[in-house]
Amino acid sequence: MTDPLRPNGPRIIAVANQKGGVGKTTTTINLGAALCELGQKVLVVDLDPQGNASTGLGIEPEDREYTTYELLLDEADLDSVILTTSTENLHLIPATVDLSSADIELISNEKRSYLLHDALRQPAMAKLDFDVVLIDCPPSLNLLTVNAMVASHSVLVPLQSEFFALEGLSQLMLTIREVRQSANPNLRIEGIVLTMYDSRNNLSQLVEADARSNLGDLVFSTVIPRNVRVSEAPSYALPVLAYDTASKGAQAYRALAAELIKKNEKHAA
Repeated sequence: MTDPLRPNGPRIIAVANQKGGVGKTTTTINLGAALCELGQKVLVVDLDPQGNASTGLGIEPEDREYTTYELLLDEADLDSVILTTSTENLHLIPATVDLSSADIELISNEKRSYLLHDALRQPAMAKLDFDVVLIDCPPSLNLLTVNAMVASHSVLVPLQSEFFALEGLSQLMLTIREVRQSANPNLRIEGIVLTMYDSRNNLSQLVEADARSNLGDLVFSTVIPRNVRVSEAPSYALPVLAYDTASKGAQAYRALAAELIKKNEKHAA
């Protein structure tokens, strides 16, 4: 999973879509847990002021002394902001509502788009020995999301299987193109993953057909089903793989993790 251009560093993937409620955080948490099951050491970076990835991984607000806010704006050491979770080999840099003011504070910083890039490339990162970093982006194309894209090797886009799903993609693709031109020429699209998919629903099938027709191989073969266990798991502060390991949702995220690893091995070859 290491990037061929950075053989000693982790592969950094931004999980992004400016639409809310499409499964970004759910995908970040459960893909991370599934990669851990496959022997990867994973760091989740919660870059959303709502802090849902932090809550979903069992980190209470009072336990988030140092967060992505301190990492970006106070140049905190990686060692001080990384927390362990109940999932083996899955670590987290948490977020709190403090991050909501970061966009305003970043504007006056001349390195405003590169702060996360530099933070994730501190010398300490090498000894932490992560294979993958997953960045859970906020539901907007703001400076935080731009920071994530500048810091990343690729962007993974969860796409809800609903009407108008593809319409919001054009603005996201435009942002990715702008980041490529201005700050990160090697940024690529990791892929589009269809979420909340209901095979009994004609609309889900139409969205899938439309996505595959327009985006081809960018769309992962794996689709994430609409599954009650996936929805319930965050309230127990667990990935669905731990909450109900045999559920369809857990099986889907395992399949997505395997497909992601295979795709990256092919890309690196």
